[in-house]
Amino acid sequence: MTISNLILIVLVIGIAVLIVYFHINSQKNAEVVTKIDVDDQTYTLEKMIEFVKRRLDEITKINLYDIGLSEEELKRRKNKKYELKKALKGCTYGDVNDKKYVKELIFDLLSKEYGVTEMNISKAIPFDVPSLLTAQDKFDILIYIYKKEFAYEALSEMIRRYKLDEFKYIQGETKPCYVITEDEIDEIFEKENITLAFNDKLNIVVQRIYQQYKGYSSIDEIRDMNIDGVSGGVSGLPESFMSQVAQTDSADYLAQIEEHKVQRACDSIWIMFHGKSIRLAFLSFGTEAELKRVCQNIYKYNNPGQLSDTNGYKINEMKDGSRVVVVRPSMSETWAFFVRKFDVKRATLEQ
Repeated sequence: MTISNLILIVLVIGIAVLIVYFHINSQKNAEVVTKIDVDDQTYTLEKMIEFVKRRLDEITKINLYDIGLSEEELKRRKNKKYELKKALKGCTYGDVNDKKYVKELIFDLLSKEYGVTEMNISKAIPFDVPSLLTAQDKFDILIYIYKKEFAYEALSEMIRRYKLDEFKYIQGETKPCYVITEDEIDEIFEKENITLAFNDKLNIVVQRIYQQYKGYSSIDEIRDMNIDGVSGGVSGLPESFMSQVAQTDSADYLAQIEEHKVQRACDSIWIMFHGKSIRLAFLSFGTEAELKRVCQNIYKYNNPGQLSDTNGYKINEMKDGSRVVVVRPSMSETWAFFVRKFDVKRATLEQ
C-alpha cells in the first residue's frame, strides 16, 4: 500500500467521523429551542400557542437513538417521551390527570424557555387593566380562584353564592329564562376584588393555551366541574344561514349579527345545573371551526369510529364516565354536542 493511499484512507475515515460527530450534535441541539426573536407580538396568546405546538411536536418526534445518550439517560428520556405522548392523547378524552401533566409541561416551557415574566404576561391577557378584560378573561380568573378553594365544586359554588340559577328577564326577551349574562360576570368580578400573583397569572394563561390547543375551547374547565352536563352548538343560527343572509345584502340583519343580537350556533353554550338548562351568554366558541374541532375530539374515547357525513351522529362515553352525543351536518343544521355527567357518588335520596 502506497503512502498516498494510506493518507486517502485516513482522510476518508476522518471525514466520516466528523459527519457522525456533527450529526449527533445537531440531534442534541434539536431539543434546545433557538433564541426567541422578541417583538410586540411575541407574548400574545397566538404566538405562545404556536411555540407550544412546535416544542411539544419536537419533543415527541425526536429520535433518541441518534443523540448518543448513555443507557440510563436513554431509558429516562424514552419514558418521558412515552408519558407525554400518552398524556397528549389522554387529555383529549377528558382525563384530568393527563390534562394536569400537559399543563405543567406548558407552564415549564413558557417560564423556562419562552421567557414569560411579570413584565410581559399582560400582553397575553391584560391582568393589570381590568377594563380591557373580556367576559371570558374574567370568568377564567374567577374559576381559577374558586377552584383553588372548592376544586371541582367551583362553578356550583359561584352559581349558589350569586344566585345565578334564578329566572331572569334580559333585554329583548319577553319571557324570563335561565341565563348567565356578561353583566353578571362583570359584577361578580368587581365584588371579588381579586389579586393575582405571577404564578396565578401564568396558570390562567396556560389554561387558555391548553384549551385552544388540546382542550375543549371555552367549555374546557366547565366540563370538568361537578354539574349535570354541558352542551354546545344546540341553539342559534347555523353558519350556512349566515352565508345566505350575507348574499342577500340584508344590511339590517347583518348589523344585528355583528352586534350579537342574533345568536349564532358557535355562541351557544349551555350547562345543566340541578335539572335547569342555563345558557352561558357571556361565552362563545368564537367560530364554527372551533365548535367543529371540539365536536370532532370530545367523543373519541375508546375509538368509537369516525363521525362522517354518512354517519352523522355518535353516542359514546368519556373517560370519566360522562355520556356524550355528537351530531354534525347534514344530519343536523349545525355541529353540536351534549355531555351528561352521572355523579352517582354524590347522589342522595333527597336529591
